[in-house]
Amino acid sequence: MAHDEQTQRFLDSLPEIKPGQSFRFRCHPQVSCFNQCCGDLNLMLTPYDTLRLRRALGRLGHASENAPENTPMPSEPFIRAHVEVGVYPQSGYPFLHLRMAEGPGRPCPFVRPEGCSVYPDRPAACRTYPVGRATRVDENGELVEQFFLVREDHCAGFAEDGEWTTDTWCSDQGLPRYNEVNDRYMRLMSRQRDRGPLPQKFANMALLALYQPDRFRDFVRDTGMLARLGIDAAEGERLLADEEAALEFGMDWLELVIYGDNARLRPA
Repeated sequence: MAHDEQTQRFLDSLPEIKPGQSFRFRCHPQVSCFNQCCGDLNLMLTPYDTLRLRRALGRLGHASENAPENTPMPSEPFIRAHVEVGVYPQSGYPFLHLRMAEGPGRPCPFVRPEGCSVYPDRPAACRTYPVGRATRVDENGELVEQFFLVREDHCAGFAEDGEWTTDTWCSDQGLPRYNEVNDRYMRLMSRQRDRGPLPQKFANMALLALYQPDRFRDFVRDTGMLARLGIDAAEGERLLADEEAALEFGMDWLELVIYGDNARLRPA
């Protein structure tokens, strides 16, 4: 995932894990530092992180009244309750910053004594830990990724059994889908860096399409956007059938309206 300059400098200060290089780590409720890494976090949420957290909170009963079972928590109350909205300085693209709970250690609002209450849908940064992953697009348009090992003084997980490479760790932690969508977002932002920050109009559009796919689907239907893009009704409903599809369509749409080109969308 693309990072701000401060996060990139932090990652660059850490030892890099090369492809095939192994490390030891295991976290479980019996380890002495269990839950200590789940507080006082500077945790930026990607669009896919946010989608999955809203899905988890819907299962926990935070969806709208009278909503069908397993309906994600609506994006507007999620944003009001759990995050601060900011922008990446170089690109002007929006991000959501998870708001920590009040109290000693400023714990994550989703951590409980027994562990993470949203564990199946936890953000990518939580899944990746104790590994840090940085990505960039090189001069040939190819994705370049690097991995770093985050060793915090309090963490006893490195003394536990468990031998991993970055590939086996990412697979075990369910990261492939997160990385796929997050890398798509990173590529979108990389197109803006040399142009300066997005104008406010486009930043608002990006917040809607990226972080509010529930509202974006309504916007698409209400504005007749699909017809203007030459997309028939059946294909349009497929694109908007669920929030993951709507998020990917939203990234395609942003690329078209901001940069004038997208491999999958063409104005009618």
